[in-house]
Amino acid sequence: MSDEVLRDWLVDQFYNHQWELRESTEFYTGAYRPTAVGVSIPPQMRQLLASVGYPRLYVDTLAERLEVEGFRLGAGESDDVLWHWWQVNDLDLESTLGHTDAMVHGRAYITVAAPQFGDVPRIMVEPATALHATIDPMTREVTQAVRVIEGEDTNTLSVTVYLPDRTMSWQRSEHRSWQRVATIRHNLGVVPVVPLANRTRLSDLYGTSEITSELRSITDQASRVMMCMGATAEMMAVPQRLLFGVSGEDLGAQQAPMGDGMGHFDAYLARILAFEDPDAKAMQFNAAELMNFVSVLRELAKQAAAVTGLPPQYLSTASDNPASAEAIRAGESRLVKNAEGKSRVFGSAWEQAMRVAWMVMHPGKELPAEYHRMEAVWRDPATPTYASKADAVVKLFANGTGIIPLRQARLDMGYTLAQVDQMESWDAEANPFNAMSPTLVTGYDAAV
Repeated sequence: MSDEVLRDWLVDQFYNHQWELRESTEFYTGAYRPTAVGVSIPPQMRQLLASVGYPRLYVDTLAERLEVEGFRLGAGESDDVLWHWWQVNDLDLESTLGHTDAMVHGRAYITVAAPQFGDVPRIMVEPATALHATIDPMTREVTQAVRVIEGEDTNTLSVTVYLPDRTMSWQRSEHRSWQRVATIRHNLGVVPVVPLANRTRLSDLYGTSEITSELRSITDQASRVMMCMGATAEMMAVPQRLLFGVSGEDLGAQQAPMGDGMGHFDAYLARILAFEDPDAKAMQFNAAELMNFVSVLRELAKQAAAVTGLPPQYLSTASDNPASAEAIRAGESRLVKNAEGKSRVFGSAWEQAMRVAWMVMHPGKELPAEYHRMEAVWRDPATPTYASKADAVVKLFANGTGIIPLRQARLDMGYTLAQVDQMESWDAEANPFNAMSPTLVTGYDAAV
């Protein structure tokens, strides 16, 4: 297969997968979806369709709890080089955005390239709406990938094809013909594209959106109920008045002609009407009761909490009394376990991306053994109070005689690897003798 034929085939594969991403984007952004409107709803009411943010709330809450703090190699120490690459590529921000896209669309991608300036590899996060990779079901490795850049009129402007031995780029000219821009032969043996897949099953190689069909159904139901409640509030929330024996001149309104010779008058939120005609009569309809809609929305919020594992207070279904710290932790248990599972899945992708980055920076060399035992360090996704965490860590450390060393105590308190290293350097400057003793670092006597 020639390079041009492979390029066209990969571009077709890219566009074939875009339709399944569009609906997930609409649910996340709260865009208008005609399928959320009931069959008995008149067209005029569809302008009142409300956007319910259950999907965005759920995805953003998970993404906020996924934060990489560093990388550890086989020896268990933090690797300053890998963390330097992370910081230079601004992955503190880009990784969070990549996790969000992966949970919305089911996948995002990490691309690795040689440094353009300096000695740091370029590590970028790409959405599934701009990049697509094919995965071998036997090896579960990426065999080829394509990155597509579109213009404002959805015309393809440039295409980049990633292969295990080379990367090729094309651009479309003014005459709509393809022109090859560059061919870079890296000979890595692997495609420099790592899927950041939101996997929930072994057979799910490409990832699944976190906005499940159950959550989509609940969101559509809530949007429909809020639309009906808004329409009811527009027409029937204020008591309606019916007047007999009153002409349009008495109302001070212009009579609107109708086709059958009758007429009607428009009045908005009228409160008191007084007339001199003694024969005039008035009657009033009771205002509509909106609490039935509120009850349905509360039940839908509970269903959304059951599906997503969000705590009740996140969906405003908790009582007015504030919950205790233990109750908050118990309410977040499912959400925390879900975030821990995501960190394992996404952590594997970031570890592979760092291995590829090392291979890019050391062409022709064999990957060191400790890089196969790399571990991504994540911040604790739970939200314990600072006082309770400090109390637990102090008891475990027990002034150097407990079951954890000082370094682990500082990590358990939530300090990053860089902050812990800085603290240990300050300890060494304050007391050089203790800095040479393993008691300070490990919390145990060297003779033990």
